[in-house]
Amino acid sequence: MNEVMVEAKNLTKTYKIGQVEVKALRGVNLTVRKGDMIAIMGPSGCGKTTLLNMLSGLDEPSSGNVIIEGQDLSQMSDNKKTEHRARRMGFIFQFYNLLPVLSAVENVEMPLLVSGTPAKEARERAVEIMDIVGLGNVMHSKPGALSGGERQRTTIARALISKPAIIWGDELTGDLDDETANTIMDLVARLRKETQATFVIVTHNPEVGKRADKILYMRSGQFVREEKNV
Repeated sequence: MNEVMVEAKNLTKTYKIGQVEVKALRGVNLTVRKGDMIAIMGPSGCGKTTLLNMLSGLDEPSSGNVIIEGQDLSQMSDNKKTEHRARRMGFIFQFYNLLPVLSAVENVEMPLLVSGTPAKEARERAVEIMDIVGLGNVMHSKPGALSGGERQRTTIARALISKPAIIWGDELTGDLDDETANTIMDLVARLRKETQATFVIVTHNPEVGKRADKILYMRSGQFVREEKNV
């Protein structure tokens, strides 16, 4: 389990707003090993989500390199990066990003259908993972009919259906009450153990941070300290 899954080398990101330059990332270095769960914490605007977008290839850094499973994202075409995300990555966001016109199970099977999996196989796997996350009885409901916790479980199921090597989470409990958030993190911990996936999560919630192997604290676009959880 010492294999390096994610490596960032001297990442910077500068946005230009009119005549003003905003330095969102200032030389970030990071190593995440296979199977680890890393939490990134810090005040709003410190660069957490920007960093997550750089690491996952959703956005490009101004300078520096991101290496995922030994592959430098800067050397990959946009199509190759999109394909790599579809095959090897899962995403869990605060506001679910579920398609409201589709049922929960249809949302979950979507990544497989997009990647060319036959419809019958995609549905069988979606049904299986909906049972795993405890939503077998509501899988045919639309997202609007689900509770916040059920919608987030659906998002987690969708993130895991393609059996990704790494899961990116951005405030994955941010819209939930404390009890539901704790239930969601129990589920994440169980699925992490079962799948051996690597998790990199951005959070404001100290209780979520405590569930990670290590917390990295950001301020003004750079890491200022780290804390290992025993």
